[in-house]
Amino acid sequence: MARQGAGGALLASGTLGFPPQNLARVVVWEWLNEHGRWRPYSAAVCHHIENVLKEDARGSVVLGQVDVQLAPYVIDLQSMHQFRQDTGTMRPVRRNFYDPSSAPGKGIVWEWENDNSSWTPYDMDICITIQNAYEKQHPWLDLSSLGFCYLIYFSSMSQMNRQTQRKRRLRRRMDLAYPLTMGSIPKSQSWPVGASTGQPCSCQQCLLVNSTRAASNAILASQRRKLYPGGAGTLPVRQSSTFAAGTLWPAGTGTAAGGVAKGETPRAPAGAFGRSQSAPSGAQLPGLNNLNRPGTQRGAGVSARAAVPPGVPALPVKNLNGTGPVHPALAGMTGILMCAAGLPVCLTRAPKPILHPPPVSKSDIKPVPGVSGICRKTKKKHLKKSKNPEDVVRRYIQKVKTPPDEVSRVGLARREAKGWVGRVTAVPPTPSQDCTICMERLVTSSGYEGVLSHRGIKPELVGKLGKCGHMYHLLCLVAMYNNGNKDGSLQCPTCKAIYGEKTGTQPPGKMEFHLIPHSLPGYTDSKTIRIVYDIPTGIQGPEHPNPGKKFTARGFPRHCYLPDNEKGRKVLKLLIVAWDRRLIFTIGTSNTTGESDTVVWNEIHHKTEFGSNLTGHGYPDPNYLDNVLAELLAQGVSEATLKD
Repeated sequence: MARQGAGGALLASGTLGFPPQNLARVVVWEWLNEHGRWRPYSAAVCHHIENVLKEDARGSVVLGQVDVQLAPYVIDLQSMHQFRQDTGTMRPVRRNFYDPSSAPGKGIVWEWENDNSSWTPYDMDICITIQNAYEKQHPWLDLSSLGFCYLIYFSSMSQMNRQTQRKRRLRRRMDLAYPLTMGSIPKSQSWPVGASTGQPCSCQQCLLVNSTRAASNAILASQRRKLYPGGAGTLPVRQSSTFAAGTLWPAGTGTAAGGVAKGETPRAPAGAFGRSQSAPSGAQLPGLNNLNRPGTQRGAGVSARAAVPPGVPALPVKNLNGTGPVHPALAGMTGILMCAAGLPVCLTRAPKPILHPPPVSKSDIKPVPGVSGICRKTKKKHLKKSKNPEDVVRRYIQKVKTPPDEVSRVGLARREAKGWVGRVTAVPPTPSQDCTICMERLVTSSGYEGVLSHRGIKPELVGKLGKCGHMYHLLCLVAMYNNGNKDGSLQCPTCKAIYGEKTGTQPPGKMEFHLIPHSLPGYTDSKTIRIVYDIPTGIQGPEHPNPGKKFTARGFPRHCYLPDNEKGRKVLKLLIVAWDRRLIFTIGTSNTTGESDTVVWNEIHHKTEFGSNLTGHGYPDPNYLDNVLAELLAQGVSEATLKD
């Protein structure tokens, strides 16, 4: 008999975790995040996974086919893992069941508003609990029983943190209902798929899957040795069903001594059931995948990943410390190659980066010595009286009376007249030059002739920039200025030399900076400067790519770190200048997620990892301070600006 567990989840008395054939249930696919919480996929994604599942139980599900934001992700149905193709990150997934009358069966989604003013769905068990209280017309709901210190108030549709008293908005949204299924899974789709004997499939995906499964068998065996030390009898561990027994692991790896724990049914040997038979209701096959286990059994499976058997190479699947040029996803490919060579491989989790320092009390937070204030704010760009483009261009250039080609011809004529040709060349002829803006020769008219016309500027006029000496058509420089930020500055398109004070298109926000009593790796004798950037979502202005369109601000507030020494304080002062000039961030397309119309870094690198350097954005990094000073200089922010 099936019974309904907490939150509306259906828990079955059988070991496969699904109700009898005459009982319908809602299917919700979920993935395990870094905090150990199962997060649900959307209903549309779950329908897509179920459709692929019906066609090929051993296949892969490309999530980007139904949700473009999930384009990097693929689910392998045989190993029950989600794989991110660009980073190599692997996360467990599971197939969970709920009552059809619960929130997912009705297509009801409860969400809370995060710091970016976007909406985040609750975990499925919390969503069902909130919906049940809502339907019973309770005025409020306490989530303490689910492990969260929040109160839900339905009258104001808000969530309040019981410790900080902070309130957030929540909403109830109607969406597509999650897929409905009836009865048990056909035997042809039971997990794992494959015969217990015979040659394995030679495709790369199956090789990786089977290396993962073999490693899992060894981890389970090691875990049981810890759970049942010194007991009588053995508990056989089911080997990978695709490789023949003993192919990857020695004979002693598959057994664990010990008795039966209290409340646990003895496990049957792997060979006790034929392919056409199913296990009795009280038995559990250790090698079976997590696909159809009830919640309590799945939780035990997650906690059983602690030990790695000795002598097995461990390959981190998230990244390779970020210290070398090797792409993170090569860890998975290395596992495939080693497994193909008959070597045992254990895919492990890479160490997590230490992003934040230990908690700091308000009394320990101090101002940075030599830096005035602790906060800077930028508001919306005030529309000043626009400067005349011709006046800006004339301010920074010198007119060239004779273009380079004509200089060469005049010089050659003079040398011929004096009889110098063939004897001595005092000054070599100047080669012909092109205007790198319109790509026309400087001796001809500007490519913008007829497209752009300005009074007083003829299309054949050529000017030379004062600092660097590069030459362009004056009309081309005017066109370049009109297409830019129109802030009264120019930047040479050839050498990037800046004329005037360059400003950017950073959206409004806040920059905070202070001193905390902790040291960065590599700077043990110094305290740490912490910078906190916070930019909310908003509407793009006329200087942005899509004026009038909403932009997103992901990952804010962003915490960055500098050592509290002389050079670190200098960098902070220059970053404050860059912030005031709106140069730290801009609106564009994220290199990480591919999302457009979002706030991104603007070519000034920051260290966002406090206690490690696993991502390449942390310490120790002895060259970072010099590199960021060079990046600031490229934006026109130099030490000279601090003296002004």
